[in-house]
Amino acid sequence: MNVEDVMQELEALGKERTKKIYISNGAHEPLFGVATGAMKPMAKQIKKDQPLAEQLYATGNYDAMYFAGVIADPKVMTPADFDRWIDAAYFYMISDFIVAVTLAETDIAQEVADAWIASGDELRMSAGWSCYCWLLGSRKDTEFSENKLMEMLERVKKTIHESPERTKYSMNNFLYTVATSYQPLHDQAVETAKVVGPVEVNKDKPKSKLLNASENIQKAVDAGRTGFKRKYVRC
Repeated sequence: MNVEDVMQELEALGKERTKKIYISNGAHEPLFGVATGAMKPMAKQIKKDQPLAEQLYATGNYDAMYFAGVIADPKVMTPADFDRWIDAAYFYMISDFIVAVTLAETDIAQEVADAWIASGDELRMSAGWSCYCWLLGSRKDTEFSENKLMEMLERVKKTIHESPERTKYSMNNFLYTVATSYQPLHDQAVETAKVVGPVEVNKDKPKSKLLNASENIQKAVDAGRTGFKRKYVRC
């Protein structure tokens, strides 16, 4: 399939209700409103195709960008490629669930994520912290530096309340993921989450929201979900 074939198929799969949901979360035109599950037959047919993925991502169409992440070949992508992708990520569903997910399947994931976390840019930081969540939730504990993750927990404790909005979400999720998926630092993550306490987001909206990693960690502990690892990062 070429890029025109894929775009026609995506358009045919689009649903107005799904489109409205995506827009309510920050997506904007162009998009068709394709449910991710509806893409699976086409993804199975194409498998990995990096040139096609690049063409689709460059369209700026949200559904095409998502599908680009599904069929991308992360192993051939360079830090410059990921920087280019994050430059085009205009809201969190692209930065955290397309770019960060694709990055998490590479050997350069931590290197790139570290640079993004240090960037000061909201969506880059969000993608960097999200990438670590995907990594911790899928890779063996031995693939990580315990000291490095301890430093990251300390960074969350000191900076989360003053961080940009979307970055707060990802940092909060990082606390939860360390506690539930990285056994060596479970106790430290639990204590850090308690010190951090509730994190306020959506201050600019009529009703703000509180993120509470500590409560969610306790729910996971009660449900016996600590030590959780997923088989695959991408669908």
